Amino acid sequence: MPLPIEASKKFNEKPDARLRRAVDKLASDQGVRQCVRHIHRNRQWTNEQHLQLCRVPAPTFFEEKRAEWMAAQFKGLGWDPRIDRAGNVVAYPDANREGPFVALTAHLDTVLSPRHLEDVRIGPGGRFHGPGVSDNGAGLAALLAIASCWKERPAAAENGHSLLLVANVGEEGEGNLSGMRFLCRSPLASRIRSYLILDGPGTEHITCRALASRRFEVVIQGPGGHSWSDHGNANPVHAISRAIQFFTEAQFENGPSQTRLSYNFGIIEGGVSVNSIPSSARAKLDLRSEDAACIESLACALSTAVERAIDVENERSAGGRVQGRIREIGARPGGRLPDGARILPYLHAVDAHLGIRAHVDCASTDANIPLSLGLEAVSIGAGGSGGGAHTPEEWFDPEGRELGLQRVLLTLCLLLSA
Repeated sequence: MPLPIEASKKFNEKPDARLRRAVDKLASDQGVRQCVRHIHRNRQWTNEQHLQLCRVPAPTFFEEKRAEWMAAQFKGLGWDPRIDRAGNVVAYPDANREGPFVALTAHLDTVLSPRHLEDVRIGPGGRFHGPGVSDNGAGLAALLAIASCWKERPAAAENGHSLLLVANVGEEGEGNLSGMRFLCRSPLASRIRSYLILDGPGTEHITCRALASRRFEVVIQGPGGHSWSDHGNANPVHAISRAIQFFTEAQFENGPSQTRLSYNFGIIEGGVSVNSIPSSARAKLDLRSEDAACIESLACALSTAVERAIDVENERSAGGRVQGRIREIGARPGGRLPDGARILPYLHAVDAHLGIRAHVDCASTDANIPLSLGLEAVSIGAGGSGGGAHTPEEWFDPEGRELGLQRVLLTLCLLLSA
């Protein structure tokens, strides 16, 4: 799901008259109107698909069962799905596997997963509750809704282009956008003209700038021992705690940065019992900024903090020494839409037609990969509303989902007819 560092105050630009007329004409097309009616008629079906897919666990690196489930649904809707070597589900329309394509994508994986079917449920008011119902159950349910209504589409909406549906792996955490990396580097990539990425709920944002990030694991090891008889031995937990303190204090001492940035130690682990001196400890750090030089400066500050913490711990040790290492465990490249890209003006025109007020933002999503390669891509929500992403209290409200799906439909038809 988009994790924005900056939400611009710049809302929908007024589309030019030509685009506005094109959207008005498209919206009145009989095929588009049939698609929209199909979406509304099948609201309950979409909700049921949403519930079922979220009950199939798909933690990052273990998305196989949900991928197989999605492939079966695509096939039942008349698409030709294949699971590629990365684990992505790639669904072709009918028998057309030549393209060129416009790709509609949504990631399969979740940060948290249900352990029991009842962990994912629909409340009395129709709101979904449970891990992944918003991020990215909303996006995957939208893929299925578009797959279901696509047979109603107007033939004139395609100008030698075809729609490609992709449910990809590895978007969250240490997945490091692996599914999208594979897709954008595969032979298929040369036939994909643009990427419309569905991530989470809502219609209020258009992510067309990619927020760069780097992730590190710090591991400190020592001799360990008994808390009483070996008291005074160098302690990896003490050292890693000091390293975190040194790093965070240095950021405050340096004062506010001219460039927006973020840092977060999200995991700290070490030790086996309260009365044992740990033999190892580790921490994981996430760094984000729109400026690659800023991230590099933070990475250097991390190295300095760890070295200083190890020196202090060893100076105070009465027995044994600690040693440490820093390993980069992930990097997401930055990027932005290329000049002259059609997809953003198209979305502005569709939003103006539908009365949607959306802001352009910078965030870390699957769009990072195509944007970093100079390709046409944006990430948007799939309609409805939601919250609590990456927590056990995650929720999704399908009210307004149809507006989001209509937005996706009209944007796809514009891209395919260009």
